[in-house]
Amino acid sequence: MSRIHPLPDLLVNQIAAGEVVDRPASVLKEVLENAVDAGARAIEVQLEQGGVRRIRVTDDGCGIERDDLALALERHATSKIASLDDLEHVATMGFRGEALAAIAAVARTTLTSRAEGAAHAWRIDGDERSLAPAALNQGTVVDVADLYYNTPARRKFLKREATEYAHCDDMFRRVALARPEIGLQLSHNGRVIHRLPPGSVAARVAALMGDDFLQHAREVTADAGPLRLTGFASLPAYSRSSRDAQYFFVNSRFVRDKLLTHAVREAYADILHGSRHPAYALFLDIDPAGVDVNVHPAKIEVRFREARAVHQFVYHALERTLAESGAGFAIPPQGRARADGAQADGGPAAETPAASPPPTTRPPVHAWPAVAAQQGRLAMEPSSRAYFDFAAGARPAPPIGLPENATAAAAGTGARSGGTAENPRDGEWRSTGSTPPSSLASDGSPPLGFALAQLHGIYILAQNSAGLVLVDMHAAHERILYEKLKTVLDGRPAVQRLLIPAVFSVDAKDLAAADECSEVLSAMGFDVGAAGPQELAVRSVPALLASAPVAELMRQLLQELREYPATEVVAARRNALLATMACHGAVRANRQLTLPEMNALLRDMEATERADQCNHGRPTWTQLSLAELDRFFMRGQ
Repeated sequence: MSRIHPLPDLLVNQIAAGEVVDRPASVLKEVLENAVDAGARAIEVQLEQGGVRRIRVTDDGCGIERDDLALALERHATSKIASLDDLEHVATMGFRGEALAAIAAVARTTLTSRAEGAAHAWRIDGDERSLAPAALNQGTVVDVADLYYNTPARRKFLKREATEYAHCDDMFRRVALARPEIGLQLSHNGRVIHRLPPGSVAARVAALMGDDFLQHAREVTADAGPLRLTGFASLPAYSRSSRDAQYFFVNSRFVRDKLLTHAVREAYADILHGSRHPAYALFLDIDPAGVDVNVHPAKIEVRFREARAVHQFVYHALERTLAESGAGFAIPPQGRARADGAQADGGPAAETPAASPPPTTRPPVHAWPAVAAQQGRLAMEPSSRAYFDFAAGARPAPPIGLPENATAAAAGTGARSGGTAENPRDGEWRSTGSTPPSSLASDGSPPLGFALAQLHGIYILAQNSAGLVLVDMHAAHERILYEKLKTVLDGRPAVQRLLIPAVFSVDAKDLAAADECSEVLSAMGFDVGAAGPQELAVRSVPALLASAPVAELMRQLLQELREYPATEVVAARRNALLATMACHGAVRANRQLTLPEMNALLRDMEATERADQCNHGRPTWTQLSLAELDRFFMRGQ
């Protein structure tokens, strides 16, 4: 065995480069973060051949003093920390002082910089370490050419130009999203790809993730002591097949942390099922003393001092944001404005008034009963009569899926004093929702308006102050039942006894599952027992599912119980099981609903969390504004 000997500095740097510089995108990350730490307000990135041939980053930051240029290329030399206390409270992107030395060890590197107040700039060569005067207004230029020219074995591991450029582009996006106050530009092979002026977070997110994402995302804002979470999280309808649109930042540092990823995944678990993934750009601000960023060479992983508290904060902040139904708020007339000032439908905001007909063609404010009364002039007079009664405050018919004799506890309502679920006081609200309809629009109408008709036995057409609302009645009712079942199952669910037990044939496995899991089924409100050698009888069901197809529902539940242990179903898979129950219990397509039933469903949507999506993440309703309808029919043109 050979004697122990110290390694040459060049070899040490080349070994370090194996951890820090694994591809051009890694070089770009380190140099961009240095520019940010230097206080740059404008950064320009030029790439050639995916960054393999050249990476040139120009910034207008504070610059580097002449005598410090040589030190900048040495290992473990930095201006960002000086003590252990600085390391424990580090607020800069870089702090180890290894990046430039590692880069200069595997590429032809030139560093040009002019410090504030200096007469001119200075340039240093990464190989010869020779200083020479240079021309530069202010800031620093880092030019990295011929990556891995002196380590050909490492160069063989690089991918095609398009792949390496894609990684560089993603790295550029991360820094640009984290720092919207900085203007950035990226060009590749002489062609400008991104030109991003300084601006708001929303404008930067729209520029890099698309207006479509911003229109289908909820803004997240939450504070809890030293923790603050902001950003945008997509609705389930905007889900993707991959995780390529997921950006999480801790103190403006992009991280890929298992704890944070799990918190986000749990927040979406109730509304996004299957193999779909959400899109988001989230920014967590935390006291630097509460997070350790020195746990990974590339600084992409972090460790939190209070990991559970951070997890719960992120989870609950996202869950609350996603639980807020868009139907629970007044819907902005004429569509939703984009971050750049344009309307959600694609037209500039300034053009909307010109394309709309005069305001006098609209129904006057506070005229909903009059609008309903005018429906009597149309052919559908019976429906318009019910519509008028509902708009005027008459009691709706029994909610769909709820028997007349169900108790208030089964409906999840809790009747007000002096009334019951069966006989509420005149004028009191009555639906499966736990509250009266949520906030009204300025004209006194509910956010989802009032039902007009049913389309092909699938959709409900409703009119609100903004225009036309289309509702998928099965998807909407499925979400309502699901949320009710979750609430009811936390206590003892009310049951509906069946006058005639539902008897159906099953195989031996289902029969055994029903016997083994009888306690689980009973806790859910089912009374199930054997009725023969290969038959089961269901004698009671949860009151909320009284109108569900019993045999079909029970077979599906028994299949779930066979595949997973009963304890696991009750715990981890409880919500998935309830989603199955809600799907079978929801109103089916081609069932004809009366106007009061449709309106009761709309009111329940307004009072239900996450009512914008069904249990599978699909949208339950959409809005067509008057401006969109006017443009289609060319009114005012």
